[in-house]
Amino acid sequence: MTITEIFILAILQGLTEFLPVSSSAHLILPSAVLGWKDQGIGLDVALHVGTLLAVVLYFRKDVANMAVAWVGSIKGDNSSFEGKLAWWILFATIPLGLFGLLGKDFIEDNLRTAAVIAATTLIFGFFLGYADIKAGKRKVSEHVDFEKLGFKGAMLIGLAQAIALIPGTSRSGITMTIGLMLGLSRENAARFSFLLSIPAIAMAGSYLTFKLITESGPVDWNAIGLGSVLAFFSAYACIHYFLILLEKVGMMPFVIYRLVLGVALLWFVLG
Repeated sequence: MTITEIFILAILQGLTEFLPVSSSAHLILPSAVLGWKDQGIGLDVALHVGTLLAVVLYFRKDVANMAVAWVGSIKGDNSSFEGKLAWWILFATIPLGLFGLLGKDFIEDNLRTAAVIAATTLIFGFFLGYADIKAGKRKVSEHVDFEKLGFKGAMLIGLAQAIALIPGTSRSGITMTIGLMLGLSRENAARFSFLLSIPAIAMAGSYLTFKLITESGPVDWNAIGLGSVLAFFSAYACIHYFLILLEKVGMMPFVIYRLVLGVALLWFVLG
């Protein structure tokens, strides 16, 4: 791949991994629309490493507190909410792992198309808009706290995350949608989505790393290094500014973007 292609794909991954607009869609589209060759497993690994480091570093205090509390819960100390939250996130990741294990071949062979991306971009864009409108009408006192989300609520968000294996759905978009529908504030819906992304990205990155190691062929370490760095910085900036923007304008700019993108893709597919 050229430096330009690596640069564009890494920035796209970093920005769209955490925005509710689907990173997989934006990484597939260049090959579908512009005729680019598939970026390969090596670059996929690099992009996952970069985005994983970004979200872990940004939420380092939350991650550290949850890790300490989780270890404490194993030793019998169940008094900390951070320990419960860590267990919720781990259990909520299970559906994604199962769906990925059982359905990855079908998804790879049948659903990574511009037509599917157009449909899911529009459908789940409407759902996100509906959830955001409902959230905007709620009073601050009516928002559900993390503590009240409960194990069932966390698992519902985890099931939604598994649906995001379908390209165009958006992992962050659908998890935030369900979080908003369950009563979380916009900020808390985004925060839970970001924390839930950590084991999800780590799991996907580990699988891709295993494939990279076991497959024969040369590895472009320069592309991997450049892709990781670019994805890290774009993802870190994305998380920071998204949370600021979310507090001021909500999800609607991203809903509108999804609808415009979906219509443009339909025009491309049907044209």
